[in-house]
Amino acid sequence: MPPLTCTLIQTNLHWEDKKANLAMLEEKITSIKHKTEIIVLPEMFSTGFSMKPALFAETMEGETVAWMKRLAAQKKVVITGSIIVEEEGKYYNRLIWMLPNGQLGYYNKRHLFAYGREDEHYTAGNKRLVASVKGWKLNLQVCYDLRFPVWARQTPPPSEEKAAGGEANGTEYDVLLYTANWPERRIHAWKTLLQARAIENQCYVIGLNRVGNDGNNIYHNGNSMVVGPLGETLYEKLHDEDIFTITLQKDSLQETRQKFPFWKDADKFFIADA
Repeated sequence: MPPLTCTLIQTNLHWEDKKANLAMLEEKITSIKHKTEIIVLPEMFSTGFSMKPALFAETMEGETVAWMKRLAAQKKVVITGSIIVEEEGKYYNRLIWMLPNGQLGYYNKRHLFAYGREDEHYTAGNKRLVASVKGWKLNLQVCYDLRFPVWARQTPPPSEEKAAGGEANGTEYDVLLYTANWPERRIHAWKTLLQARAIENQCYVIGLNRVGNDGNNIYHNGNSMVVGPLGETLYEKLHDEDIFTITLQKDSLQETRQKFPFWKDADKFFIADA
């Protein structure tokens, strides 16, 4: 299996200023000269973590999705990050997975941050999205989802188990990806849970956070991380803006799963729709 190269853009955001954020992020994206397959942007990258969806929501035919489509085609990469979307009178914190050919997938944030009143303004999603790149499978989630391990738990497809005579590799995905606006005051939980999700699911975990103060004067110190399947830290960046590219190795992941086949002892369950 070929390796997978991902670029994380840890950045400050202009509060509720779509034009400024798109211009800033386009400059950063076009500055990437080395080969990469996926570019990861923060949660609500066009506005910051705003609770004013009536003012800032777009449709899927809006400017930001078109911007993602143009840049993905230009750079020949997948671009992902969440934005505020309106659909049939409801608002979603929606992660967009934009392919270079203009096709896209999306995931509506399942766990809404009630402590920050997100649940009063947005509608929760009820379906996970596992995307595929070069044979790699990525489970795409958003920020507060990180606190809920069942939503991230590996659930091998029944067809895989049957095809393998009950001896499947126990996994439905290889990378668990979180895009976030996670404040410094709770950053210990962020770091701990990213490592826990990697260990319990025997996968790589990518956590991309923002930096700087938002419009509510809440400080974000970044601490974006890439974690290996044994919980080891492969990348970590505090406070500063950063554009970091890392190549993940499938052989290393498979070796870990074969050497430590903990999935064989896992509880059997399924996640019902909300």
